[in-house]
Amino acid sequence: MKSISEYLENVLQETGGFGKFQFLLHGSILFSKVSITWSLLIMAFAGAAPDWWCVYSNATHVPAVSNYSAIEVATVKSATPTYRTMANKTDDDKLADYYVNKAYKTCSPPSNNSVCQKFIFDDSMKTIINEWGLICDEKWVTATVSSIQMAGLLISGLLGGQMADLLGRKPTFFLSILIMSASNIVAGFSQSWLMFAVTRFIIGLGCGAYLTVFYTFSVEFTPTKFRPIQLFIPDWSIWAALLGLCSYLLKDWRSLHILTGVLTGLSLFSWWIVPESFRWLVSHDKLAEADRIIKKIARLNNHPKPDLNKLQVVVEADVTFQGDRKYTFLDLIRSRPLLISSILAGVGWLSCGYAYYAISYSVDQLSGNLYFNMFLLSVIDIPALMSIWYLSNRLGRRWTCLGYFVIGSVACLGVAISQMIDVDEDLQKSLINGFALAAKFGVSASWAAIIAFTTEVYPTVVRNIGYGTQNSISRIGALIAPQLVVLNKDNPGVMYIICFVVTLASAITCLLLKETKDKTISDNLEEVVPMNRKRNESL
Repeated sequence: MKSISEYLENVLQETGGFGKFQFLLHGSILFSKVSITWSLLIMAFAGAAPDWWCVYSNATHVPAVSNYSAIEVATVKSATPTYRTMANKTDDDKLADYYVNKAYKTCSPPSNNSVCQKFIFDDSMKTIINEWGLICDEKWVTATVSSIQMAGLLISGLLGGQMADLLGRKPTFFLSILIMSASNIVAGFSQSWLMFAVTRFIIGLGCGAYLTVFYTFSVEFTPTKFRPIQLFIPDWSIWAALLGLCSYLLKDWRSLHILTGVLTGLSLFSWWIVPESFRWLVSHDKLAEADRIIKKIARLNNHPKPDLNKLQVVVEADVTFQGDRKYTFLDLIRSRPLLISSILAGVGWLSCGYAYYAISYSVDQLSGNLYFNMFLLSVIDIPALMSIWYLSNRLGRRWTCLGYFVIGSVACLGVAISQMIDVDEDLQKSLINGFALAAKFGVSASWAAIIAFTTEVYPTVVRNIGYGTQNSISRIGALIAPQLVVLNKDNPGVMYIICFVVTLASAITCLLLKETKDKTISDNLEEVVPMNRKRNESL
């Protein structure tokens, strides 16, 4: 007699395999990725520092306007920068400003007898830096806001996984979208950086729940051969590149947040397209509902409804089936094979979380145009992700992960060395940018590969708990990343040396994971640990 996992895999093939329904499902999820992509990466622009100056004065006496001819007054006014004419100043004030010196991006003026009277910002871009003056003594705020958001992801990664396995994939998925939509809009109206930090934390909660459920949700409707397809399509990269374009066009962090919230909200309308996972329904003994979903899939794929008369028989005959038993995080710990796999995979998730966001959030440290660099760091993911499907099915999940972690590790070391060596400035900038792009390529591909790998390690009943746990582990790295981005400005190379170490360690742990290529994904916990079950039965 077949196990439930094998039976459901056959049912999926009999409904059309990867057909119209799967295209609609994956299309809905791909569009919803705008929510997670923009919500997580928006700080690459919102937290970027525009040009700024310390304004100080060395003049002890400023002549009155009456001492200048009309031509001299006009000359002085024409030489006055835009920022000095934005306020309603008198002519005397404007001429006084002409005697004020400014120092570029320095918290202390070069003159020992002066102090910074004020700081002025280039207003060609509006970020939270010039919104609330987050420089010098306040420069820690931006990195802290990013870390607070990642703390939200860490918490909801665990809670979201538990919710998805207890309440279902569908309600968790759409609740996360609702949270991201509403909180992004509210963030756009923040009146202080403290309010902004709170909204970013709530956005992080929505992001963590979304990341926990979206991939496992789609995998459970997808035949074995097509499981990596969600990672093969470079939707994240496309949305990230569009974020760079919108940042260039809007140049305003408030408008970007509101736009993100509106676009995210549109995904809520796919509620009527996306059903609950029939695998989850079967694993929770909701066979009537599962039958209805399978019938819907077959109808959309223009295939006859498969004969499910044997489903009840298979369920009753499968000794691993636990009915509507409630699983928790503790089940991952009690199962020795799953615990070992979780630890090994966790090393890779931790390094990916750190390296990916460290590289993304340090985009303003690269030479050249900010918006173009955001675009390059996004599109470099496209060839990386498009290779995953082929290589995962050709070489296997384990060797694909290993190869890309090695690429990312070597490239990170290249950036670190380039930032520390003393060479021609133009050459150094080119080396840093080139290696940074290669590092992003390797890290993005390895993260996508380990996502596919990890999802197939866990059985359906704890898949979201396990996946959520790994997501939370990755947020530990992502939480640390913004702080090291700031540290790297004063100590070039430090951030990338750590990237090198953690990605190299991940390449080693990948070799110790069990290959899942061409394997039927398990539905029950006991299928993963049959020896433990047999041992218990003999006692």
